[in-house]
Amino acid sequence: MWDLDKLVAIDIHTHAHTPPEFADPEEIKQREAMRKYFGQTGEELTMPQIAQYYREKKIGCVIFPVDSESRTGYKPFPNEEVAKIAAQNSDIMIPFASIDPAKGAAGAREARRLVKDFGVKGFKFHPSTQAFFPNDRMAYELYEAIAESGAIALFHSGQTGAGSGRPGGGGIRLKYSNPMHLDDVAVDFPDMKIIIAHPSFPWQEEALAVCQHKPNVYIDLSGWSPKYFPPILVHYANTLLKKKMLFGSDYPVLTPDRWMADFEKIDIRPEVRPLILKENAADLLGLRKK
Repeated sequence: MWDLDKLVAIDIHTHAHTPPEFADPEEIKQREAMRKYFGQTGEELTMPQIAQYYREKKIGCVIFPVDSESRTGYKPFPNEEVAKIAAQNSDIMIPFASIDPAKGAAGAREARRLVKDFGVKGFKFHPSTQAFFPNDRMAYELYEAIAESGAIALFHSGQTGAGSGRPGGGGIRLKYSNPMHLDDVAVDFPDMKIIIAHPSFPWQEEALAVCQHKPNVYIDLSGWSPKYFPPILVHYANTLLKKKMLFGSDYPVLTPDRWMADFEKIDIRPEVRPLILKENAADLLGLRKK
């Protein structure tokens, strides 16, 4: 259990990349393109280094890999390894896993095992890199396992930096990540907590509509500097959705330092800031002492 009083924030969206010595050469090229797209400098940190970085910042973090193996052929950073390292740094890290929906029944079995044996608290989906519509029935057996386990499902939404500027966008199709597809998932799995990740350009209003209408849906604000948030997103964050907005950085493409510095400069009400930075995530993740 984290000591919430000692944390200034909870970052709901950080990435654990496969160590370069084990990664597919094509995956390395894609990651380098992402670094260029976001203007990243400096070396990539290992998971233990990420834990220490967040510990020094007094920010808790949720961390996960991304499994898009069926489309890319890249072996993902093993969920078990991510969970083990997170467990070694349980004062500051919570593990989510990622399972390619194309794995079907095997993926559902894996999800149950990861929750039961490795303490995984949620699952990350990236519809564009996994090449599936979230409301495709082929993913429902996996969702059933997640819902039955009481875990959270987090979905990338909107445009992605992955493949941006590469020929054909690296084969990545943006259409899969329209957040309106999650409306069906929220209806069909009303007890499963769903996070729509990122300001959902160019479908921001769809994301807000789904989040406002469905009690089990939240939005994380990762992947964009807050200075680029559209006015309608800021308005809903201050009002109707103030208890459903979550701080996320999308580390390493954005650092929490950069995100939080820019967040200070936008027109968020003082009483809403702590909700977004920490309190909403603490409730969603079940971190309150009982």
